[in-house]
Amino acid sequence: MDIIFNPPVNKENQYIQLLVGELRGRGYRIHPLDTIFSGMKHFRSIKLVHLNWFENVDDSGFFVAFRSFMRKMAVLAIIRLSGKPLVWTMHNRTSHEKGLAFFSRTLTRLLMRWSHRIVIHSRQSMSVLAEHGEGVRRKSVYIPHPHFIGVYGAVRDAANNHGHVLHLLFTGMVKPYKNLELLIDTVGAFGASVRLTIAGKAIDQRYQQQIEKQAATAGNVQFFPYFVPDDQLAALLGEADALVLPYDMSSSLNSGTVILAFSYKRTVICPDIGTIADLGTHRQQVFHYSYATAAEHRAALNEQITRAVAMKQQDPEALARMGELLYGYVAAAYDPRNVGAALEQVYHQLLRRNG
Repeated sequence: MDIIFNPPVNKENQYIQLLVGELRGRGYRIHPLDTIFSGMKHFRSIKLVHLNWFENVDDSGFFVAFRSFMRKMAVLAIIRLSGKPLVWTMHNRTSHEKGLAFFSRTLTRLLMRWSHRIVIHSRQSMSVLAEHGEGVRRKSVYIPHPHFIGVYGAVRDAANNHGHVLHLLFTGMVKPYKNLELLIDTVGAFGASVRLTIAGKAIDQRYQQQIEKQAATAGNVQFFPYFVPDDQLAALLGEADALVLPYDMSSSLNSGTVILAFSYKRTVICPDIGTIADLGTHRQQVFHYSYATAAEHRAALNEQITRAVAMKQQDPEALARMGELLYGYVAAAYDPRNVGAALEQVYHQLLRRNG
């Protein structure tokens, strides 16, 4: 069966590779969205369209954003008129890009209205959708985010646990909504009791230089300003006691990096976004917090790092045990094979209804 799963490739996010691999293993022929208008025969062969992050618009400039927005509007309109089943995965509460948010908000509303199914990776997403009407909420189907166990190689356990020093890691794209300035400032106050590594490519050169300067001033922060190759990620995770991810709660909902941490036996320091809220009793194995203002975020983040420092000093193995428990949980609850089967069930239901 021919379907659009877009994007079909993302070298910086193995989430896509996991799902595409599962779908191909079930007999689906995956095509990128860019090919949908390559010819009438191909267009007719496409039975279903599944979009990820389609609502995101490049806001580097007004005309760039406007051109992207209009092109996406046209694509959505043609898919709707064609009658092809449309599936959209809701990854964020709102777009992280704030500059020209009108374009992203408009695309998000259309995706909510025109999608036949909305895949959500956290149950908190359902309440967000309910704000847009009961009809939108009823379209949602919860499917867990696939884990990353083994994707980047075997788990690397820290050889010496660094004594009593707490080693924290942030990895992922270096963007303003991830509150790295706040993180560096907060960690800097802990001095030699905490070491922070930030590893990830910055959104642009200007922001990279800003983070580099602040990290150098802090004294206990090292910044590797590049995308971490897949074959180096397991070693990087192995050197950390915990990942620290001070996300913006106003836009963040799911986090693949949180699942990555658990997949490599690491706990996290993270706000109560949807991924954390879904942990149930396993939330006690993470350092979670909430906030409403920037001042509250600073205080809450400081409190959780303080807790982690005290726990590490009292028992150097305590955080590793938390990571072990989280690893066992995601191994069972976030199995990519079950995720692939659940997606296939969604597709089959839509295709049967579509005749």
